[in-house]
Amino acid sequence: METEIRDRIDIKQGDITLLKVDAIVNAANSSLLGGGGVDGAIHRAAGPDLLAECRKIGGCPTGEARITRGHMLPAKYVIHTVGPIYSGKLEDSKFLASCYRNSLSLAVDYHVRQIAFPAISCGVYGYPVEDACQIATDTCITFLKKDKTIEKIIFVLFSVAHVDVYTRVLKSK
Repeated sequence: METEIRDRIDIKQGDITLLKVDAIVNAANSSLLGGGGVDGAIHRAAGPDLLAECRKIGGCPTGEARITRGHMLPAKYVIHTVGPIYSGKLEDSKFLASCYRNSLSLAVDYHVRQIAFPAISCGVYGYPVEDACQIATDTCITFLKKDKTIEKIIFVLFSVAHVDVYTRVLKSK
């Protein structure tokens, strides 16, 4: 991977709701009305106005993305994307890649310079972290090669084990 692209990608362990970036990505469910994991954490940190704004959107299909304001979060926007529930089928990888592509396209439309992603579908949706990481990094690298407006993509991961996987995979690119 070219240095110019590598310099635009970071990996951090921590709480995505604390990042002061233009946009954070929410691994949402199709209702967009909150749930467990990172979705619940983002809704709690953003406050009740996020839920009210999400209600007006009316949901989001798997693989697509929707954007809201960040409300009480330090991030200006929340990009909600619905990852696939892992089944082991080829369509899982297509939907997951679509989550990253659609989130990044929406970010460009809203002049986002820094965007933070969680490990989409790797929690209760059961996607194997190694496979999800390959898809996430490949999709983001491909996007960055074509787009110069996104200055930084940050993968914000909850566990040290996930950080280790993302670090190893990114070094192999």
